[in-house]
Amino acid sequence: MFKIGIENYTVYGRHGAYEFEHENPQPFVVTIWVEITNHRFDDNLSQTVNYADLQNVAFEIIANSPPIKLMETMMEKMFTEISKNQLVKRIDIRIEKPSAQLPHESGLAVVEAVWPFE
Repeated sequence: MFKIGIENYTVYGRHGAYEFEHENPQPFVVTIWVEITNHRFDDNLSQTVNYADLQNVAFEIIANSPPIKLMETMMEKMFTEISKNQLVKRIDIRIEKPSAQLPHESGLAVVEAVWPFE
């Protein structure tokens, strides 16, 4: 099994459950790992998943989309895009929201999921 990923990619977007979160961009830290079905590459990028494509998916959904209320919805959109590649067998995504306003000091807002869903 081969895994391809992008880790700790920070991208700014105007997302959150509250209207005030849509006013100014805030950071989202994204990690995406995919497992692929292929095990022969012939030194050909088309035989694998390009990690730059994973970064572009995160960027487009976070930086260039209208406000999304839930990180879970953000992930669903990423799963939809990434799973279009027929080589992808499994996708692991983690999104951190370091500037999330929490009721108490300290802590990190995180959502993680794995596709396909069980």
